[in-house]
Amino acid sequence: MRRRSELTAGRLAANALAYGVAIFLLVPTALIVPMSFGPDRYLKFPPSGFTLEWYAAYFSDRDWLDATFFSLRIAVLTSIVATVVGALVSLALVRGRLPGKPVFELLVVGPVIVPNIAIAIATYLVFDGLKLTGTTLGFVAAHSALAMPFVVFTILASLHRFDADLERAALSCGASPLQAFTWVTLPQIFPGIVSAALFAFIISFDEPVISFFISDLDHRSLPRKMFEDIDYNISPTLAAVATVLTGLTILALVVGHFAGRSRQASPAARGPTSGN
Repeated sequence: MRRRSELTAGRLAANALAYGVAIFLLVPTALIVPMSFGPDRYLKFPPSGFTLEWYAAYFSDRDWLDATFFSLRIAVLTSIVATVVGALVSLALVRGRLPGKPVFELLVVGPVIVPNIAIAIATYLVFDGLKLTGTTLGFVAAHSALAMPFVVFTILASLHRFDADLERAALSCGASPLQAFTWVTLPQIFPGIVSAALFAFIISFDEPVISFFISDLDHRSLPRKMFEDIDYNISPTLAAVATVLTGLTILALVVGHFAGRSRQASPAARGPTSGN
């Protein structure tokens, strides 16, 4: 009985610590939102009133909109590229017989281990020689490499939970490898692929360090534009932009959550049912 009480107390303490850390990390974001609606010409909490002036300033500023649409385009392309390549890499790691597999796995997780500033400097030195700085291709390549570990980890988890006997059964019934993957494996791991794509989108859209190094005056990401504005003009417009960015991130997560649930609830994801 005493042992059970100790375990319960330890579990409660761990939960309290986890919630405390989460609240501590979310408080700055929560404070930014009301400050973006304040009428003051500087960041102030609590705000002294309510206005949409800073959102109007954001949506009417061509520089802010160009940076936002550029970041959205890069994030969408990065999500597609990183997810497709990451899915192929995950399949190779799970089912392939790769020579030097540990080295390959280390290369995949490299962007997580190496500091972003080191990756940013190396990327700039390489991309500058290849004339890729400030280009869509350069941004997508750099962001895809940065997002790859998270995509691979997510899809690997889905593949490890998937029962490979189902795919082997489809092959034994005459399906080709592509048909077996498309109609059996893909529906089962689809929620993981959606989550991986969203991870890639969010990582690309919010990435400030590498984007700062490979941007130019005509092609700037939203995080770089925010850093530049902090240097020269700290106004509540920044809070409005940060709120919009946070809202887009939350929207992407919500869409991914419901997409995964709807796919899991569909008959194709559940598999064929037995008839009478």
